[in-house]
Amino acid sequence: MDHKHEMERKHYVLVHGACHGAWSWYKLKPLLESAGDQVTVLDQAASGINPKKIDDVNKFSDYSEPLLDFLASLPPNGKVILVGHSLGGLNIALAMDKFPEKVAVGVFLAAFMPDTQNKPSYVIDQYIGRTPAAEWLDTQLSSNGSKTSMLFGPRFLSDKLYQLSPTEDIELARTLIRPSSLFVEDLSKENNFTKEDYGSVPRSYVICEEDLAIPLEYQRWMIQNAGIDHVEVLKGADHMAMLCKPRELHHVLSQIADKYASEHFTHA
Repeated sequence: MDHKHEMERKHYVLVHGACHGAWSWYKLKPLLESAGDQVTVLDQAASGINPKKIDDVNKFSDYSEPLLDFLASLPPNGKVILVGHSLGGLNIALAMDKFPEKVAVGVFLAAFMPDTQNKPSYVIDQYIGRTPAAEWLDTQLSSNGSKTSMLFGPRFLSDKLYQLSPTEDIELARTLIRPSSLFVEDLSKENNFTKEDYGSVPRSYVICEEDLAIPLEYQRWMIQNAGIDHVEVLKGADHMAMLCKPRELHHVLSQIADKYASEHFTHA
């Protein structure tokens, strides 16, 4: 590999949503790598094959520790494209707030996207307030006082998250999902994300038009609330765009990466 090509190699860091894990990117990762780019997929605490249990993870920063540790380990000149799906939007927001110099762009894929005027929990509070209890279908919820845990039920997976995704992927999810949390209790006590750090990193939003979990109207409300200018739309995509529209998502992410200072990307 010549030096010029090495300098142009992009580095994507893909962050999954609640109850999911690094496995949810299994279609997208090889597509990005086939273009010669580097891809890191991480299990957050108590997710995927991470050994922790959700009962032992009460702070969102602890849940995000694998991502934060990874960014801390990058060389000083290493910039990445952070992609957060669903709850993963809050993971990447926290990472952008702590390591703004290491992120070329934060991409929110049908994700919760916080602002700098309100508490980190605000976009989740608003979402819960607008979502009737019946919409959670067979999702199991349990509270231990400091945290509400949840596990998506089979019907919620097939009817709300994966309604346009292949049957095999629904089956995969039923097998691999683990209890998680939206960490509202903890996020409501944390400081706002800052304009100087989180707000200084370029942000893009990728709308999934057929999303029934975080509906189109709510995605657009978050975009307006956070003042995001760069928006891409995936037509025909349910909440799990990486599974139902992987090639289209690959194309959109490549466009976003090319737009934001690709000269910064190095082989990390």
